[in-house]
Amino acid sequence: MCRHLAYVGPAVTLGRLLSEPEHSLVRQSWEPRRQRHGTVNADGFGVGWYAEGDPVPARYRRAGPIWGDLTFTDLARVVRSGAVLAAVRDATLAGADGEAAAAPFTDGPWLFSHNGAVRDWPGAAAPLAAALPPEELLQLAARTDSALVWALVRRRLRAGDDLGTALAEPVRELSSAAPGSRLNLLLTDGAAIAATAWGDSLWYLADPAGGRTVVASEPYDDDTRWCEVPDRTLLTATPTRVRLTPLKENRP
Repeated sequence: MCRHLAYVGPAVTLGRLLSEPEHSLVRQSWEPRRQRHGTVNADGFGVGWYAEGDPVPARYRRAGPIWGDLTFTDLARVVRSGAVLAAVRDATLAGADGEAAAAPFTDGPWLFSHNGAVRDWPGAAAPLAAALPPEELLQLAARTDSALVWALVRRRLRAGDDLGTALAEPVRELSSAAPGSRLNLLLTDGAAIAATAWGDSLWYLADPAGGRTVVASEPYDDDTRWCEVPDRTLLTATPTRVRLTPLKENRP
């Protein structure tokens, strides 16, 4: 349904990550190689990045396709960062909230993206939504499944959960409430990355010697160091370490 990417490491331009590689995220917006659902990711895009010394990320999002945005091309050429999260979107439902529905979602130091779809939306997720405080529901940026998934993750982050737990528990809850959902989630705080492989492709490129890690829906080049993450797995990573943990569904 979407393609997304997160990076932590030495500062690089956005273009080096998102547009310059042969199979970059920009190219994946019209020609993904490993996308299992949908064919074109033209329903919006977003990129979030961290400036040195500032824990709160900046964002640039638009409702249209990334390939037609000349302002993004300029930003990508000059903006440098050591931590980035970006996504291109294929909407589950047509016309759903435009730019507000484009990842990354953010709160405080966090950036978040969801690649997939909650099955039987919105009915199947209604019990989980009902468990959220009304003020949190009223703060949803969009009326999409991804926005609700972010609300569930954000609640755990605010309660003090680490990045991995904040993703793993909502995935278990949603997979129980809506079996067959695709829940590839991606989260960063600017220092580390957490991601889940659940129903679609996920890959990582680890370069401990260079102090960098990239996690993405699919490789952006043909570097032989890219590794595929097994389905139903939690990935947690820093610039020098990647850890994979199997995820299990909640049982009634």
